[in-house]
Amino acid sequence: MTSKHLRIGSIAPDFEADTTEGPIKFHEWAGDSWVMFFSHPGDFTPVCTTEVADISHRAPDFKARNVKVIGISVDVLSDHYEWIGDIIDFGNLVRPTYVDFPIIADPKREIAKLYDMIDDDPAALACEDREQYTLRTVFILDPKHVIRATLLYPASVGRDFGEIIRLVDSLQTTDKYKVDTPAGWKKGDDVVIPHSLSDEEARKRFPNYKAHNPYLRTTPLTERVASETSKEDATCSGNGYAASN
Repeated sequence: MTSKHLRIGSIAPDFEADTTEGPIKFHEWAGDSWVMFFSHPGDFTPVCTTEVADISHRAPDFKARNVKVIGISVDVLSDHYEWIGDIIDFGNLVRPTYVDFPIIADPKREIAKLYDMIDDDPAALACEDREQYTLRTVFILDPKHVIRATLLYPASVGRDFGEIIRLVDSLQTTDKYKVDTPAGWKKGDDVVIPHSLSDEEARKRFPNYKAHNPYLRTTPLTERVASETSKEDATCSGNGYAASN
């Protein structure tokens, strides 16, 4: 397996893998759900332990958004099983913790290379006993297995999964209503009307919109907007990808 230079808009490659919840075929496992596919550098490491505990605590938030979660590292399956016990012990310090999503064992690095998750930093590889490991990568996939967002963090920086949930909220909102979201947007905030939409059409679809200048218009999402949007052809979203929720 080799990387296909995956980008936003690419179809996520399918694969078969052994996981903590048994063997899977990726696309079959994903079904018609959104997916957060993330990699972590290694089991029994401090930052990764805090990350997986946080993801576990946010399980209801992902489920409410029809998002399946799956992780991967280059560790073997037996290490994953043992490490999960440590994650639960740490997470239980905050609230009851259950790691109820699969973690892929990829010791041959085939899937990690397919998704370009491997750290190729020569300085890191020059260290004694240092092997290639997975960086902190995130792929957000829609129900058609299209890559809608990617994130890449260095090993030293733990991710904010609340921000990743905000990202999913934005993608699902822009798909459904054919709008864009401004800086710092959160679910329930006003949205941005795409610049490509004429003022006349904007007035029809978003009667309560506010024009800040000729190209920046914001609007609340009301029940009327939802009703009008549902009547239109929803084959394309405002950002050009197929509407998928």
